Amino acid sequence: MNWLNELNWGAIATDGLLLIGKLVLAFLAFYVARAIGRKVISQSFVKMKKQRNISAGRSHTLEKLAVNVLSYVLIFILVTFIAEMFGFSPSALIAGAGVIGLAVGFGAQGLVSDVVTGFFLLLEKQVDVGDYVTVAGLDGIVEEVGLRTTQIRGFDGTLYFIPNRNITDVHNHSRGNMRALVDVSIPFEDNMDETIKVIQDACADLGDVKELIKEGPDVVGVEDLSSSLVTIRVIAKTENMHQWTVERKIRQVIKQAMDEYKQSQEDDTANEKDE
Repeated sequence: MNWLNELNWGAIATDGLLLIGKLVLAFLAFYVARAIGRKVISQSFVKMKKQRNISAGRSHTLEKLAVNVLSYVLIFILVTFIAEMFGFSPSALIAGAGVIGLAVGFGAQGLVSDVVTGFFLLLEKQVDVGDYVTVAGLDGIVEEVGLRTTQIRGFDGTLYFIPNRNITDVHNHSRGNMRALVDVSIPFEDNMDETIKVIQDACADLGDVKELIKEGPDVVGVEDLSSSLVTIRVIAKTENMHQWTVERKIRQVIKQAMDEYKQSQEDDTANEKDE
């Protein structure tokens, strides 16, 4: 155990404290640089959105991508700095990473496909943050578009992380007005002309949701016939993402109008009997 006594514990403690201090400063610099970088990126995109008339969704998409790229660059710098502190040559690490990358490159084709697909998703503006889309068999709102994955929030609250290589078809429901469609089933024996008039009159008074409607609502006529029911279809064009609100309101006013119509018919029948 003589070698323990020969060690310069003072120098070891000093070197250890210096190393810990450098690590603390490195991580502190990383978090400060990331915070400043995010703020600069955010302010830059606010100015860009005003000057170049970029949509909010597009601006948010590119902003998140820029923040991710910044994080990757800062992480690489941090790892390189820590490697230098432990005596490793950054150039040797990069060269080694190149050899290893070549060795595993054949197994990383999926990652390359993710990046390429993500690049074209952004380049061609197929989706933006906030869009309502259907991709890879999933419906939801786009929360983030990256070079490797796309995040979609389902309507039940589930957050889906979809590798970009799995996105073969994109159905973007947010690029124009949407259609509100309501089918109303009535008994076969009811007077068709009167019923259609009642429905059309009811659709003329939709209250607060009227400002969300771009066209209609119009009763297009009989959509389907069965042995006991007749289906009448109502269609309207609405602002994006408000089609469900308009559909609910149309159903509500039609139900109220049909109840009043049937009640008036019953009252007329009762009056005729009294006479």
